[in-house]
Amino acid sequence: MGKIVVTEFVSLDGVMEDPGGSEDFKYGGWSFEYSRGDDGDKFKLDEAMDSEALLLGRKTFEGFADAWPSRDGEFADKFNNMPKYVVSSTLKDPEWSNTTVTVIDGDLGEEVSKLKQELDGDIVVHGSAQLVQGLLDEGLVDELRLMVFPVVLGSGKRLFGETSDKHGLRLTDSKVVGDGVSILVYEPAAA
Repeated sequence: MGKIVVTEFVSLDGVMEDPGGSEDFKYGGWSFEYSRGDDGDKFKLDEAMDSEALLLGRKTFEGFADAWPSRDGEFADKFNNMPKYVVSSTLKDPEWSNTTVTVIDGDLGEEVSKLKQELDGDIVVHGSAQLVQGLLDEGLVDELRLMVFPVVLGSGKRLFGETSDKHGLRLTDSKVVGDGVSILVYEPAAA
């Protein structure tokens, strides 16, 4: 059975917008101002190598599909070749070289639950704020991995917005890497 893993770069004030600098956010690329160090880089590489598939929102998918096919290396090879599932009601013909992309446009809870039954391993969600909110509200997130950077951005798209209910989490792992970047791993708290 698959496991939904949400992984995000966030600022101390919860901003997750444009950590890589490819959007038009005024602080775009903010995560590159801090070294993750060897341990942080290893965490991200291990995460990618352990992924069975990517589950992305349309905007994140389009950004990734534009950036990753031209990159080289072990991480890029894994990203480019694993299955991708895109949640979108508007995307019709997704393209990402050397890969199969499936569009999910039905009921989120039903479709993602089915996906979890069909796949074994980690189904990883990067970025995709709106999708993450929906997955949290549906109780479908099995693990939340936050790489928290030591900066307050003050504005930008926040990871956690309005939710339909309170969602308790339990910290399962934490460590500080590089220039004070915190890696926090959570799972849903027992009800």
